[in-house]
Amino acid sequence: MPQRLPFRGVSRADRASAPPHQAPKEKQRMMQPKMRSRVARRLLINYRVDPTVAARALPEPFRPRLVDGSAIGGICLIRLEDLRPPWAPPALSLTTENAAHRFAVEFDEHGHGVFVPRRDSNSRLAHLLGGRLFPGAHHRANIETHESGGRYEISLTSFDGTTSAAVVADTTDALQDASIFGTVENASSFFRHDPLGFSTTTTHPPHFDCVELETQQWSLTPLAVESVTSSMFDDRTAFPLGSAEFDSAFLMRDIDAVWRPHQRLRAA
Repeated sequence: MPQRLPFRGVSRADRASAPPHQAPKEKQRMMQPKMRSRVARRLLINYRVDPTVAARALPEPFRPRLVDGSAIGGICLIRLEDLRPPWAPPALSLTTENAAHRFAVEFDEHGHGVFVPRRDSNSRLAHLLGGRLFPGAHHRANIETHESGGRYEISLTSFDGTTSAAVVADTTDALQDASIFGTVENASSFFRHDPLGFSTTTTHPPHFDCVELETQQWSLTPLAVESVTSSMFDDRTAFPLGSAEFDSAFLMRDIDAVWRPHQRLRAA
């Protein structure tokens, strides 16, 4: 059965003080290096998902992490600049546009993070080294972006023709009333306390790659979404009508980040 968020019994006003989940201890040598980057832009597009439907989309040992009875799915649209190992000079850094379809999940007794069933990137190198240098398989995609005056238009079309997404949004001052998070502060706490991302890998089955996002800066700006589409969440075979509905969107900008590999999680 899907499990509720560990904030169970805590008021929305108190949720921001909940301690973050600690990453699993490393028990094996990591082949993937730590990477540093500048998060130039990160859009978090969020859906409220029926927990039973979300559970069917998740491999074991993952189960949906719930907020007020709903699972949380979404799309992360992120531009990384100055992406490189800490020892590499800036001249060897990459700039990449990336997309991740994801779900907030729990596993084991206390573990939680996000499971990413699909990663796409415009970087040929990320595609070739996904699961090796970069955690998780990365699919090649054409990602178009137009950003001006607080307006963001981003579209994704994968080279294999299976995945697409698009969003048009503007920065705004307040979170929409219908959001399940209630306040920007609650949403910020929820996402900041999920730094671990798990992805399928073609190089080390039956395990999931794990990477942790480390940053000293954290700030979400709400977005007013004009339109949003996703080949995953709009798929009525996997997500029947009404089972996945847009909830909210947030913007993060200009954040120094470290991406730290962790112990791979074995599939159940």
